[in-house]
Amino acid sequence: MNRICTLNDLKQGERGEVCDLLLRDSMRRRLQDIGLVPGTDVECLLKSPAGDPVAYLIRGAVIALRSEDSAKVLVK
Repeated sequence: MNRICTLNDLKQGERGEVCDLLLRDSMRRRLQDIGLVPGTDVECLLKSPAGDPVAYLIRGAVIALRSEDSAKVLVK
């Protein structure tokens, strides 16, 4: 059984599959545009020393996201 957590909960080197976005309007659209849609595999590559932002590998591209945004992306 797969556990559901947020993208922000992934530790460095862990992978997850996007389940849902808990965002609305323009930020939801921006995340969808970079490939964060249900079914997409995501890997947490690097967390900054301060913990924000975090680099993720999304569809072959390295994307840095703020914690407040990645906390609203559900992964399993």
